[in-house]
Amino acid sequence: MRKRGFTLIELLIVIAIIAILAAILFPVFAQAREKARQTACLSNLRQIGTAMVLYLQDYDERLPDRKDLKLSLPGGYHPWLGWPVPDPRSGWAAIVLQPYTQNTEIWSCPSVKGAMGGLSQVAQTISVGSGKPSTYYWMWRFARADTPTPLNYLWGKTPEQAVEDMRTNNDPLDGFPEGPSDLEMGADPYFPRTISTVPAALKGLSVHFGGRNRVYLDGHVKYLRDGRTG
Repeated sequence: MRKRGFTLIELLIVIAIIAILAAILFPVFAQAREKARQTACLSNLRQIGTAMVLYLQDYDERLPDRKDLKLSLPGGYHPWLGWPVPDPRSGWAAIVLQPYTQNTEIWSCPSVKGAMGGLSQVAQTISVGSGKPSTYYWMWRFARADTPTPLNYLWGKTPEQAVEDMRTNNDPLDGFPEGPSDLEMGADPYFPRTISTVPAALKGLSVHFGGRNRVYLDGHVKYLRDGRTG
């Protein structure tokens, strides 16, 4: 008796089933991978927030005032004509907080590094030379190097003074925080499509499901969906 093999039709049916399953499952796997990266990113920002809280405890409850680092790191202070207008890159913070973090890897979210790592508005090396660590997060309230420090920036202030100054500034775009837990300090980079100065190639760009992770002045973190991105 002859052994019966698969017919061509049967093989095609099996291949079609595999292709359909792959088309269904690959987006699920990709979403699960990105969710894991978002969680890792949130952990990074939580460690950065904790490091800042520890810094406050060691320096009489005053936030860092290292405009000198802001101006002297590779590339220097670099405002842009587009978005963002100031320079929120965080190389200075990686240096200041290093005794508390002991790890430069927490300044590098895998999704940010992959999607935005080549953008001048995002990456900043913390010293001169090839292969040096880079930071990929934005520290919003330390984005300008002006003297005196503007009301809506944090250089050298206590958390209480920072909150009071933000409220005195009376800018709806910055908000009116009730306390340090309402004052956003850092976040993933993002490029809102609603801002006219954002380069066309970057409009709507974000890295975590159309939103961003944020760290607040009291050290807690939260994910925010943003309809202007994604």
